[in-house]
Amino acid sequence: MTSLSVNLNKIALIRNSRPGNYPSVTEHAGICIAAGADGITVHPRPDQRHIRPDDVRSLAALVGRHSGVEFNVEGNPFAGPQGSYPGYMALVEETVPHQCTLVPDTSDQLTSDHGFDLKTSAEKVEPVIARLRALGMRVSLFMDPDREQIRIARDIGADRIELYTGPYAEAWGDEQRLAPLFEHYYRAAEFAQNIGLGVNAGHDLNLENLGRMATVPGLLEVSIGHALTVDAIRMGLDNAVRAYKAVLDERQQ
Repeated sequence: MTSLSVNLNKIALIRNSRPGNYPSVTEHAGICIAAGADGITVHPRPDQRHIRPDDVRSLAALVGRHSGVEFNVEGNPFAGPQGSYPGYMALVEETVPHQCTLVPDTSDQLTSDHGFDLKTSAEKVEPVIARLRALGMRVSLFMDPDREQIRIARDIGADRIELYTGPYAEAWGDEQRLAPLFEHYYRAAEFAQNIGLGVNAGHDLNLENLGRMATVPGLLEVSIGHALTVDAIRMGLDNAVRAYKAVLDERQQ
């Protein structure tokens, strides 16, 4: 079965628009877990536009009290200290999440919008993977559905890849574009599974397009935040989590 990890960045973004701690990221994580979420994801950035270092610490403690629920911290492993942000590596080494999803974003990006180019960065990324795995953390690399790149991810020690699904979501509703693109994702996931990599997926997945993506071979986890938060405004957070879980369950029975 594919696990649902709820990304709480947008809850933090709302919180940061006012002084104080309302809405509480940790309280909303608890609602997600109670509603059946299999994991919690955050993506702390140096500018702290949404998730802050103390959120990561509080969430690590919360998730640690729930057996079977995983904590996933996304980020650029080369993002160093900035103000009260200690740097990605320092933060995950302190909190030891179940999974680190490494993403090649820069500080000025609005959101993650491409996977690693390991043809140029493998030598830098490989020792980072080794360092995190030595501390007991699973490592996933944010990747485009490119089989040559995926093979390099396996060769430098990654446990999983997270397929960047932005282009798939953008093509939704245009079957002429979508069909060959989905086939590309399907074959990439199949290839990753065949060479021993776990497969995650994320970015712009929603209640409409999730079901089709959930049929790719061996999909272990989806990370969803923006659309789920928008749906929560309409139906409530607990109901939104259950709705996404229902899509995953239906597609994999």
